[in-house]
Amino acid sequence: MGNFKLIMQNRQPRSLANNETGRPQGAPSVVGRRLSVVYFALRRSRVLTLIKKEFIQIRRDRRLLPIILILPVMQLILLGYAVSSDIKNLTTAICDLDRTPASRAFADRFSTSGYFDIRYHLPDERRIKPLMDAGQVRVGIVIPPRFGASLARQETATVQLLLDGTDSNTASVAQGYVTQITNAEASQILVERLGPKAVPPLAVDASVRVWFNPDLKSVNFMVPGVVALILTIVTMTMTATAIVKEKERGTIEQLIVSPIRPYELMLGKAVPFVLIGYADILLVVLVGVFWFRVPIAGSFPLLLGLSGLFIMTTLGLGLLISTVSQTQQQAMMLGFFVNPPFMLLSGFIFPIASMPQPMQYLTYLISLRYFLVIIRGIFLKGVGLDVLWPQALALLIFGVSVLTLSVLRFQKHLG
Repeated sequence: MGNFKLIMQNRQPRSLANNETGRPQGAPSVVGRRLSVVYFALRRSRVLTLIKKEFIQIRRDRRLLPIILILPVMQLILLGYAVSSDIKNLTTAICDLDRTPASRAFADRFSTSGYFDIRYHLPDERRIKPLMDAGQVRVGIVIPPRFGASLARQETATVQLLLDGTDSNTASVAQGYVTQITNAEASQILVERLGPKAVPPLAVDASVRVWFNPDLKSVNFMVPGVVALILTIVTMTMTATAIVKEKERGTIEQLIVSPIRPYELMLGKAVPFVLIGYADILLVVLVGVFWFRVPIAGSFPLLLGLSGLFIMTTLGLGLLISTVSQTQQQAMMLGFFVNPPFMLLSGFIFPIASMPQPMQYLTYLISLRYFLVIIRGIFLKGVGLDVLWPQALALLIFGVSVLTLSVLRFQKHLG
């Protein structure tokens, strides 16, 4: 036992002579490694604790849960049915001054087309104007006398179409519907009279094939846009109000004097709403696919990945709004101030190509413009990143820029 102690005493000075720290040169000490592990674990636990705290507050806020979970579905259903460019059931008045089998057969074509709702059968064409003035009819069709006789003599029969032009888009579409029905009636009359072989072929015949949306359903165009709009509202407005809520309650000062770093506070506030945003995407997409029967032609994982780039932008805007707002009402008002330009200038409702040239340049500053191209391209066209990379790059630049600006202002605000 004594020899053992003597050997240890003799070896210890030689070890220290080679390396005063008792470890190989340049290697981190065991204590330093342990301290660094503990330090990073504490910092990670701070963020996780803030995220947990935020979810507890969301769960306890009974007014916020319906906004996060129920309101997106309600918006999708309402906008999916209400905001539609498909014009059907146009209130129509027909004045048949001929009252022959030919005129009645022609009038029946309108009622069976699904585009016109025949509300009135009038004996006098002068009664159409009061109905149109009162907004009770949008279309008036006048079949003149001797309509059937003109067809029997193989003469051209003229039908008068009256349209309510206060809504120019509806009037144009209705005019197209009437022209289509009239041409179909004329073609059928020619076939009945002359036979299929006797009808001369058209000099030019257009063979129309619609890609990506063969049935021309506006809901297929609208539902992806609603997904993008809901993601904007949830991630931007909710993030701003959540941070301002801490100011109103006075707990933001407690967080500032705590060991929590500013970026840890931002992560703790932002991460829950990122997860909520993805949950809303899944919820709304499920409703769109199974309720509205909107197909997803492309990659759903790609959609989730590129949605993260858009969420960077909306989170940055939410943080920016929180730094200039002192109350939740101010944050909500600023959010509502930002949302209309997003809707109107992004191509969500109105085509960008139909806007004036200066407004078209302004749309390049709206991040929702690029995300709408991405989400509609994945939903309807099934395209991939090889096509959508310009929009993805634009979202990345927007997201990094806005988020960096918001982080710097947020840190300065906390300081």
